[in-house]
Amino acid sequence: MDQDGPEHVVRALLVGAAAGAAGTTALDAVTYVDMALRGRPASSTPEQSVERLADRAHVRVPGEGEQQDARVSGLGPLLGIASGVGVGVLYGAVRDLGWRPSVLVGGLATAAAAMVGTNGPMAVLGVSDPRTWSASSWVSDVVPHLAYGLVTAATAAAAER
Repeated sequence: MDQDGPEHVVRALLVGAAAGAAGTTALDAVTYVDMALRGRPASSTPEQSVERLADRAHVRVPGEGEQQDARVSGLGPLLGIASGVGVGVLYGAVRDLGWRPSVLVGGLATAAAAMVGTNGPMAVLGVSDPRTWSASSWVSDVVPHLAYGLVTAATAAAAER
């Protein structure tokens, strides 16, 4: 444990959570800009992930018809927010353990962790298979995650100044 006590650890985790939330906002903004510029629809994979997770957990999303669809539509993006904040918390924890990379290196590592944290479960659940993605699909995934990683790393670094 750090010599400054548990308060120091809690602060590092909270800084990581805030950095992850900032990174998630950047990821969402880059995604929405891409959708607006290319005229592409939103991905349905977050909602499909909710449905598969509910099936695997033998849990039913409450409601019927449109009400249930609306809940699934809300839960999908919430999974993304939870993932983004969660990766940020991990980044804060690793920084608290002494890893102090540059913003670029930390951003690239955090982007990679976020991609594994989101694409891995989708692949395991059978929602999407990144091995079959087109170059355009990869760009649509990598660029927002790079924005996430860089903003998360920059926010964490700035919070320590």
